[in-house]
Amino acid sequence: MNTRSSAEAGARSAGRAARKAGNNPHLKTLARVGYAVNGLLHGLIGAIAISLAVGSGGGSADQSGALGQVAKSPGGIFVIWTIVVGLVALGLFQVLQAFLEPNNESSKKVWAERLKEAGKGVAYLFVAGTALTVALQGSANSSQSSSSASASVLALPGGPVLLMLAGLAVLAIGGYFVYKGVAKKFTEDLAVPAGTIGKATVGLGIAGYVAKGIAVGVVGILVIVAGFTVDPSQSTGLDGALHSLAALPFGMVILVLVGLGLIAYGVYCLFRARFARL
Repeated sequence: MNTRSSAEAGARSAGRAARKAGNNPHLKTLARVGYAVNGLLHGLIGAIAISLAVGSGGGSADQSGALGQVAKSPGGIFVIWTIVVGLVALGLFQVLQAFLEPNNESSKKVWAERLKEAGKGVAYLFVAGTALTVALQGSANSSQSSSSASASVLALPGGPVLLMLAGLAVLAIGGYFVYKGVAKKFTEDLAVPAGTIGKATVGLGIAGYVAKGIAVGVVGILVIVAGFTVDPSQSTGLDGALHSLAALPFGMVILVLVGLGLIAYGVYCLFRARFARL
C-alpha cells in the first residue's frame, strides 16, 4: 500500500470513529445540557450588564462574573460542575462535527464549515476551562486573561499587526452573529416547532444573536485598539466591551438593550437545548 493509500485509509478510519462518537446518544444528551448551561451563563451576563447600566454594580459582565454569581448561590458548586461537564461535552461534540461535514461539496466550502464547527468547539471548551477554574479555585478573571493573552501576542515579532488582525477577526465574528440573527440563519440549526413556541424561539434568536454580535464586535474593536496602541490593558474582553458601551452617549440605554438581548439569547439557548438538530 502506498503512502497516499495509507493516508486515505487513515482518514476514513478517523472519519468513522468521529461519526461513531458524534452519534453517541449520551454525548448528544450532554451536548443539550451544554446548550442549556450556555444559556444560563448568557442570561446572567445580560443581568449583570443591566445592573451596570442602572448603577447597582454586579461584578464582571463576562463568563467569569456570571460563574462567580453561580458559585455564590446555594448549591452553586454543583451547578458549576454541571456547567463544566455540559460545556466540555458540547465542545467535543462541535469538534467532532468538523469531521462529519459531507465531502460532496467543494473542498473550500467543506473546510470552511469544518473550521467553523471546530472554532465553536474550541470556544465552548475555553468557557468550560474558565468554569473549571472557578470550580477548583473559587474565582477566575477573564479580563485579566484577555490582557495577558494580548501581551503575549504583542511580544511576538510583528505582534501589534498580529493583534490587530486578531481583532479584525473577532469583529468579523461579531458581524456574522448580527447577520445570522437578522437573516434568521440560526433556524438552520433547529427543528423549529410550529405555533407560538416556534415564533418565540425565532424572535428570541433574532434579538439574542444581534445583541451578542454587538458585544463580540466591541471586544474585537478593543483588541484592535490594544494592537494599535501597543497597550495590552486595552484588551479587556467582554467585561471591558460592555463597560465601553456604557461610556458612549446614551450608553446606559444601549447597555440595557444589549443586556436584554443577551438574556434573550440565554432563553433562546434553552429552546435550542430542546430543538437543536444533533
